[in-house]
Amino acid sequence: MPAFFVHGVPDTAHLWDGVREHLKRTDIIAPSMPGFGTPLPDGFDCTKDAYVSWLIARVEEVGEPVDIVGHDWGSLLVQRLVSQRPDLVRTWAAGSAALDPEYVWHDTAKIWQTPTAGEQLMASFTTDAIVAVWAAQGIPAEVARPIAERIDDRMKTSILALYRSATNVVHEWPQLAAPTPPGLVLWGADDPYVTANFGRRLADRTAATFVAFPECGHWWPLQRPSETAALLEEHWQR
Repeated sequence: MPAFFVHGVPDTAHLWDGVREHLKRTDIIAPSMPGFGTPLPDGFDCTKDAYVSWLIARVEEVGEPVDIVGHDWGSLLVQRLVSQRPDLVRTWAAGSAALDPEYVWHDTAKIWQTPTAGEQLMASFTTDAIVAVWAAQGIPAEVARPIAERIDDRMKTSILALYRSATNVVHEWPQLAAPTPPGLVLWGADDPYVTANFGRRLADRTAATFVAFPECGHWWPLQRPSETAALLEEHWQR
């Protein structure tokens, strides 16, 4: 039963490189989402439901239940998959995004969801600008720059479509709640986009283990790779 990693926005599967370096297991699947460093399949509209369908299909291909892990939008997709297809999951781990009716999209998301304004903001996202933003959030430039360099026009267009399909996602996709397969919720204690109380609420609803990394922002796979790997391996022993 492989481990299956799902990245978020604006990332690719390389988000997990640091975590993977600290894992003992090698049966790992970590695809990049369509449009995120990969081609878009014919007819793929980059909506939230299209990405869920893509994820379900990819996990079905494995042929056995997986240990699934998601960050940011990957967290939302994992929660949706677990609620719809728990038969595909042995354990789940997720963080930095939760389906919670009390959550309000952060300011950047609201701009992305607004036609014209979203395109204008995306046009300002040069590599140097992105690196500067992430450096302010505690991600070293040598880690941030390769990620920022992968953010191309196709990814930007995919992100806009995804966010515009999800203005009301916290109500259109019901909260994940017990019973579920064993869960682990990971969060940065100082996440500026989705505060850690939403992670604790997710853990409470699902009887999952909750861990908040101190002095850590949104990008715990980048900021705490060794700690993340250790927590995942402990979780997978359940």
